[in-house]
Amino acid sequence: MSIRESIVRFLRDEEGLTTVEYAVAGGLIAAAVVAAFALLGGTVDKKITGINTELNK
Repeated sequence: MSIRESIVRFLRDEEGLTTVEYAVAGGLIAAAVVAAFALLGGTVDKKITGINTELNK
């Protein structure tokens, strides 16, 4: 098999593309989770601080 045939076969192989798609999807899910924690973090902190304040009265 020549180098040219190897390159053509590599470019036509779509199996590697599936791995890239899973990596991109995983990255998007991770980014969504981080964004959700960032948005909800302040709200949760306020609730916990309020509960702590009421308990210390």
